Amino acid sequence: MVNAKRPSFEEEQILWNNGYEHVIGLDEVGRGAFAGPVVVAAVVFPKSILTEKNPLLFAITDSKLLLPKKREQLATYISSTCLFSSISTVSVAVINKIGIGKATNVAFRNVLADACSILDPLRIFALIDGFGIPYSKKCNHLRQKAIIKGDRLSYSIAAASILAKVHRDRLMTEYHPKFAVYNFLQNKGYGTKDHRDMIKKNGLCKLHRTSFNLQRFLPIPY
Repeated sequence: MVNAKRPSFEEEQILWNNGYEHVIGLDEVGRGAFAGPVVVAAVVFPKSILTEKNPLLFAITDSKLLLPKKREQLATYISSTCLFSSISTVSVAVINKIGIGKATNVAFRNVLADACSILDPLRIFALIDGFGIPYSKKCNHLRQKAIIKGDRLSYSIAAASILAKVHRDRLMTEYHPKFAVYNFLQNKGYGTKDHRDMIKKNGLCKLHRTSFNLQRFLPIPY
C-alpha cells in the first residue's frame, strides 16, 4: 500500500534553523535494473522555496508515483528553481567490475564532490534516501542523515529522485533503437517478465549487468 503522506520541508527546515545553509537531497535510480547505468541526482533548494506558491512544487513526490509526462514537467521546474543540482551516471562496465553497491556509492560521491566544489562544505548537510554513504576525502566534513523512503518524506530527496529518473529514462530510450529486441523503451532495463523472456530468446547484450547473474535466465543447454 502506498504511503499517503506527502513530502514536506520539515527536515530541511530543522537543518536551516540549525545553521546549515545548503541542504542537499540525494537519491538513486536504477540500482535494481537488469540493464543500463545507475544514476544519482542531488538537489539543493534555496531557503526562499518556503514562500513558493507554484503548484508544481507541491506535486513533487517519489518519482515512482508519477507518470512520465509529469516527471518531465517537474524536472524542468526543479532545474529552474533549485539553487544547485548534479547528476552522476555510472556505466554498466563499472557496475560489472566493482558491483552495484560500490558503483552506486561512486555516483553518490560524484554529486557530493560537485556540491563541495561550488558550495561551502562546512554549511552543507546531506539528506539521503535509504542508507548513508561513505564520503570521499573531498567531502569528509559533510554531515548526513539517511531517511528510509525519504523520497516520500522530503521535497529535496523527492526532487533528486525525479531528476535521476528522468535522466536515466532518457538514456534507456536512446539505447532502445540499437537494442530494440529487449524493449528498453518500455522496461527501462528493469527485470520485467517481457525483459526476462527476451533474454531467454536473444541472450545478453553489452548493456546487461553480468554481475547480476543474469545467466540464470538463459536457456538451459542440453
